[in-house]
Amino acid sequence: MKLDRLLGIVTILLQKERVTAPELAAKFEVTRRTIGRDIDALCMAGIPVITHQGAGGGLSIAEGFKLDKSVLTTDELSGIIAAIKGIGSVSQSSGIERILDKLHANASAVVSMREPVIIDLASYYKGQLTDKIERIKQAVLEARLIEFDYFYDKGEGRRRIEPYFVIFQWSSWYVFGFCLERQDWRLFKLQRLWNLSMCDERYSPREIPQEKRDFGFTDDVKLAAIFDPSAKYQLIEIYGLDCYTETHEGILFEFGFANREYLVSWLLSFGGKVKVLEPDYIAEDLKAAAKKILELYK
Repeated sequence: MKLDRLLGIVTILLQKERVTAPELAAKFEVTRRTIGRDIDALCMAGIPVITHQGAGGGLSIAEGFKLDKSVLTTDELSGIIAAIKGIGSVSQSSGIERILDKLHANASAVVSMREPVIIDLASYYKGQLTDKIERIKQAVLEARLIEFDYFYDKGEGRRRIEPYFVIFQWSSWYVFGFCLERQDWRLFKLQRLWNLSMCDERYSPREIPQEKRDFGFTDDVKLAAIFDPSAKYQLIEIYGLDCYTETHEGILFEFGFANREYLVSWLLSFGGKVKVLEPDYIAEDLKAAAKKILELYK
């Protein structure tokens, strides 16, 4: 497309001090006459491209000319680079490197590739995780069903779903889709999802109900608990400095959780440093779990 080519020519002229018309023609696989018309179009658009004759000649942008940088600031570009590097940690695509090359043309660029923020979204089983994400992405783009074995608190089973999104939230990766077995929208954790296969069968994308657009991260369980002061740093580590209230009994922590199973496991990790005030059924779950532990060591 002509617009893409014009943008490409401007990018090259900003990167290099001087370039010849034959070089541009070869780069964009067009004739020198087409490049000449493109240069005329750029000049008419207000970008002063100068033609230098003789040995060492070529095309360049007039010295002192600056493009308006209001579209993206340096900080915004740095954020983009950090985000792209983060996605690159779980991507098999070499396109990540090509994008970074375009954002950072040479050593004198304003935005440094030595971004001080490092984001690694992978895990200790990066190979399998990357493969899952890539295959689910392909299934979503092609609107194809996927099947997999899923492990959860009640056992394991084979699931067949219409995939819609791959989500990273709360330090874990998930696939969000419509489960054909349950006939409802579900969120599946990739660490529990194995033997993934993409089906030949395709699906017609459904409209996601508004109430499901939080992708399953709802605050269905409202927890109120008293923690021992020695557990303060653990609460701050996950939920921030303002997540608790100091009381004469200890640290009062009130928060909403989406998953009952996860909440019970998390509370058990504190041992005797926490007492659940409400809801009652969470306290009962903890009692039952503690009883099973005692039975193991009789």
